[in-house]
Amino acid sequence: MGTPLDRLAARFTALLGRDSVIDDPVRLRTYECDGLTTHRASPGLVVLPETAEDVAAVVRDCVAAGVPYVARGSGTGLSGGALPRTDGVLIVTARMRRILEIDIPNQRAVVEPGVINLDVTRAVRPYGYYFAPDPSSQQICSVGGNVAENSGGAHCLKYGFTAHHVLSCEVVTPDGEIVELGEGPGYDLLGVFVGAEGTLGITTKITVRLTRVPETVQTLLAAFTSIEAGGTAVSAIIGAGVVPAAIEMMDALSIEAAEAAVGCGYPEGAAAVLIVELDGPASEVAHQFAEVERLCRDAGAFEVRIAADDAERALIWTGRKSAFAAVGRISPAYLVQDGVIPRTALPRVLARIDALSAASGVRVANVFHAGDGNLHPLVLFDDAEEGAAERAEEVSGAILDLCVEHGGSITGEHGVGVDKARYMPRMFTDTDLDTMQMVRCGFDPAGLCNPGKVFPTPRLCGEVPGVKKGPHPLVAEGKAELF
Repeated sequence: MGTPLDRLAARFTALLGRDSVIDDPVRLRTYECDGLTTHRASPGLVVLPETAEDVAAVVRDCVAAGVPYVARGSGTGLSGGALPRTDGVLIVTARMRRILEIDIPNQRAVVEPGVINLDVTRAVRPYGYYFAPDPSSQQICSVGGNVAENSGGAHCLKYGFTAHHVLSCEVVTPDGEIVELGEGPGYDLLGVFVGAEGTLGITTKITVRLTRVPETVQTLLAAFTSIEAGGTAVSAIIGAGVVPAAIEMMDALSIEAAEAAVGCGYPEGAAAVLIVELDGPASEVAHQFAEVERLCRDAGAFEVRIAADDAERALIWTGRKSAFAAVGRISPAYLVQDGVIPRTALPRVLARIDALSAASGVRVANVFHAGDGNLHPLVLFDDAEEGAAERAEEVSGAILDLCVEHGGSITGEHGVGVDKARYMPRMFTDTDLDTMQMVRCGFDPAGLCNPGKVFPTPRLCGEVPGVKKGPHPLVAEGKAELF
């Protein structure tokens, strides 16, 4: 009869068709990682469903066979949230790419999880609306993945994260039932689901909120001789009561990478650049824009550029939007970190990161959502050099320690996944983690839905939450590590 995966492959082929099932080892390697390439595992089996009923049937068969499963969208995640299981099934929603409804009077759209983020905006732009969440990967990331990670983007300072733009979700639960999560009386199950990193079920339909295109948009780029001066400007802008649509910052190393990749033409000699965008009613934007320009100059900006039209605005944003990929021009490998700090701590933490980089000899390029203190330090290393990856991991962890030390968090929008699971105890007590795990086990008592993510080992479903009386059996046997 073969292995459980062999039997599932035959079952799914009969259910979905041969073209929707991948079991060839070479083709499976396409799905061995998401955007975090330092974690890899070739899936045991890949299926590409096209409907919610397909997803539900696949989940039910996996549960009946006791086989773990993981959902994957476009694979652009940066925390290993879609890392597959070698003994499991990877459910890829890339073929579920229909925009099912556009309801302009109610300012909403209904989409399948594989719909690309930017395609929602393209579909509704003729009506004067857009989809506000805009991760840097919005040209290729899927809305279903955005829901799983509660993705943000450059404009989340004013408009919020994905959670603020999702009205309801159709979800396949971990036991294969199709349910609707939305606003209404009772527990906020939609709020629990969005950002749960695919551990509580798989979304198959999403109703998103549409935002009206603002009357006017103004963008400036300010160049500083130090990154600390740029951080001071950010604090001054927010302190003045101005809430820009976006405030983004890049340091000299990330600017160097962007110039090499896309030739964005930022001011020469800048140790940091700040991109500030305001939108809204024309009179309000004009008043606030003058204030922002003054505050940037008062903080030490040696050059301020103001976009005269959409083309110049796009050029300013090109460098920032390409920053992550552009770093490949100056480093063979890098880790993308994602921590959050209070805005007022920006100058201090950035200075500490500089000192940490100098002391370790590991280069760090800083590019981040400065308005809400969401740091994205890029830790550079040469993966061909012995011990370089380990040193980069140490620096990466130390940066997260800095974030926690200054009252922040180990993640802002990239999620925990497998990458940050070991850091969870640095923020949360055993009681905190057990409480979170109880919620997860309430949804998925069998522990088959994206197992091994978010929580540090050995806190997996199957281990009853509560006060520990001794070492976990897997730890005692040397099969698991307790962080």
